[in-house]
Amino acid sequence: MKRSTDSCPGTFPGNARKLGFGFMRLPKIGGKINLPLVERMVDLFLANGFSYFDTAYNYEGSEDALRRTLTDRHPRSSWLLADKMCAWQEKSRENAQEQFDISLARTGAEYFDFYLLHALGHSRTQVFETWGIWDFCRKKWTMV
Repeated sequence: MKRSTDSCPGTFPGNARKLGFGFMRLPKIGGKINLPLVERMVDLFLANGFSYFDTAYNYEGSEDALRRTLTDRHPRSSWLLADKMCAWQEKSRENAQEQFDISLARTGAEYFDFYLLHALGHSRTQVFETWGIWDFCRKKWTMV
């Protein structure tokens, strides 16, 4: 994997515009994500000079929608991606750590520009501590 700061001209904090496109609640028709509409939204967002996209492991269908509407259609060097680990929803350290590779495969992104530990606070933070998720992420980052 390669860090985007090596290839993406709009990396933070430099000249990237500071508005992100979140894939948490996408428009739906009949309970399914409206991919043609999301394609148009993504294209318009990029055409207006924005490049930061955001999704998470637990946003149902969003990582696949991101792959289909962004990754498969636009050069990787033209956008930035943040994804999120939701370790607290898993039953084991191994399952939590697998979220990274599953998300990478679902998005088809090759690498993440930003990888966030999602919804920290209260008992959820303890899961990240107990399972050594901080070190896991540090090791993943040094591998790229």
